[in-house]
Amino acid sequence: MDISSILQSEFGIKKEFVNNIISLIDDGNTIPFIARYRKEMHGSCDDQVLRDFADRLNYLRNFEKRKEEIINSITEQEKMTDEIMSAIEQAQTLAALEDIYRPYKQKRRTRATVAKEKGLEPLADQLMEQKLNEEDFVKLAETFIDLEKGVESSEDAINGACDIIAEIISDDAAVRGKLRDLFTRTGDIVSVAAKEEDSVYSMYYEYREPVRKIPSHRILAINRGEAEEFLKVSVEVDEGSAIKILTDAFVTSDTYTSELVLFCANDSYKRLIFPSVEREIRSELTANASEQAIKIFGLNLKPLLMQPPIKGKVTLGLDPAYRTGCKIAVVDAQGKVLDTTVIYPTPPQNKTEEAKEKLKMLISKHNVDVISIGNGTASKESEMFVADLIKELDRPVSYMMVNEAGASVYSASKLGAQEFPDFDVSLRSAVSIARRLQDPLAELVKIDPKSIGVGQYQHDLPEKRLDETLCGVVETCVNSVGVDLNTASPSLLSYVSGITSAVSKNIVAYREENGEFTSRAELKKVPKLGPKAYEQCAGFLRIPNGKNILDNTSVHPESYDAAKKMLDLFGFSEKDVTKNALNNLKEKVQEKGLTNVAEILGIGVPTLKDIIEELLKPGRDLRDELPPPMLRSDILSMEDLKPGMELKGTVRNVVDFGAFVDIAVHQDGLVHISQITNRYIKHPSEVLKVGDVVTVWVLSVDVPKKRISLTMLDKNKDRG
Repeated sequence: MDISSILQSEFGIKKEFVNNIISLIDDGNTIPFIARYRKEMHGSCDDQVLRDFADRLNYLRNFEKRKEEIINSITEQEKMTDEIMSAIEQAQTLAALEDIYRPYKQKRRTRATVAKEKGLEPLADQLMEQKLNEEDFVKLAETFIDLEKGVESSEDAINGACDIIAEIISDDAAVRGKLRDLFTRTGDIVSVAAKEEDSVYSMYYEYREPVRKIPSHRILAINRGEAEEFLKVSVEVDEGSAIKILTDAFVTSDTYTSELVLFCANDSYKRLIFPSVEREIRSELTANASEQAIKIFGLNLKPLLMQPPIKGKVTLGLDPAYRTGCKIAVVDAQGKVLDTTVIYPTPPQNKTEEAKEKLKMLISKHNVDVISIGNGTASKESEMFVADLIKELDRPVSYMMVNEAGASVYSASKLGAQEFPDFDVSLRSAVSIARRLQDPLAELVKIDPKSIGVGQYQHDLPEKRLDETLCGVVETCVNSVGVDLNTASPSLLSYVSGITSAVSKNIVAYREENGEFTSRAELKKVPKLGPKAYEQCAGFLRIPNGKNILDNTSVHPESYDAAKKMLDLFGFSEKDVTKNALNNLKEKVQEKGLTNVAEILGIGVPTLKDIIEELLKPGRDLRDELPPPMLRSDILSMEDLKPGMELKGTVRNVVDFGAFVDIAVHQDGLVHISQITNRYIKHPSEVLKVGDVVTVWVLSVDVPKKRISLTMLDKNKDRG
């Protein structure tokens, strides 16, 4: 297998670039580093393409390794033939490969292996030839009677031979391939109730859907219902069509022995093939559904992490609760905790006026600009309380509901205890909720991505694969934004390209002992941060007030000389960068020609373009270019909603069947995929992402069931 040619064909990338990417990955470079600082070597592929490339490279290499293992195993058994070798070399999937290997795989003791131990294989060979009539075959079977081996009669011998034939039929790679195709094309997933008890799975108590059409989210729902013992699930396929595939392949005449082979085919299908192929089909459906769910989780996580920060605002975090009271934490514009308290405006205490006085005092004392409210238990009552409070204030204060998923995980974690050893668990949650509004990325990286709550069925998915994908998303976000070397937590630093968890702690320890970093080069003094790690991480770390203005950009230290040379070439200095005084730099470079300038500087054109952008906007945060989050000062209730009402909302989660939108009534509304756009879309993510601010219209409201149905199709406009 020529892996580089396969990758070239699948990704549409030049062969030279394919080989370069493989070399870069094999040399231990991270995806963010390759994507940002080695563009000339791969044609400026983005990080997601490079991650998909790395995944596929790993799959193909494992596939080749498995081929070698199978070839070695069959060869060692002295059963390798040119036909088998050709089949192995032509196999395109692991399933096809395993089908070829099935007859040669070490099996546990089966009825067929027991029959072989009794010496019945020659009788099975005669049976398979299908030439003998009943009398002749019974006479032949009598010659295999052996009381010592447990063959007491001709019937015993024939049954044993049939067991061998049944296994031969089951192990045939071509037959299994055809049956798998039949199951996929014509089979149905069927689920029925496993108990007489109402549940969230009641819609699946008598359910049937074609294997080829059933969507991922229904596969995962059915699987969960089965795991919780509410459902019995199976695959149904026309048995006659399946048996015909076997008889066409193995029944070759109309003798008595042919009838026996037909009997063997039926036995093989019911006892061996059907249970096995059913497991394979369900396993494949689950794997595909899991991969889709993981992909959607990643798509949702990225915009959530990349939400624009609320900069320069003193923030009051409110962690809602009933009996134990709402925990309050006030943090300054940099996230430093200024004050904490507990208020009891919710049932059963209902100390609303006392709570208002406490918050008014804190808001006045610390000049609070915005209130961040967690969206968990008692959040509706807390939001109503805050909306009323804001009306009574003599300074402009707004609020925002914040997804608090994972806040309790963080607050009870070792990291939470290290950050705030003197705070109880709930106060740590209040701090986290405040900081999530100020800088979602810096705060959310402290939490296991699975706990952030923007996916579907994340707790049912393959943990290793989910972790790999989500950590890749976090890594992409952190490195694309950049990290302040002098304020970043170990959690944030650990996602920077090339920095391990241990090194991130060493960076913070060095900073605490020696004071703030004044240059990127100082990183080389950090224990265990070697030359390779420095190369990988330096460009993603920022020093806003360092000695060198380039240290506050994503220009890599390896390109500093080129950047300075370019400034000199066009009559600028580093002071001009600091003052944002690079008038007409881009135009001057264009006049001289990008290729000419790149050659003079000894760098590639993509790197030159990146350097120019960074010099024009040193210290920029790409999140500032995104629409700001919606801050509120008033609230609606579900009872206020009426069909046709127009509202603004924020997309909170995108799933296979639609999107959930926060419209400030505590309960998110669902925009079904059919209500998102007039054009056909395969998935809501083609149009929407988490954090999008959208206009919606109310379709229906079911207050008892807490269901809100929304549309993004304005019924009053001509939609063309």
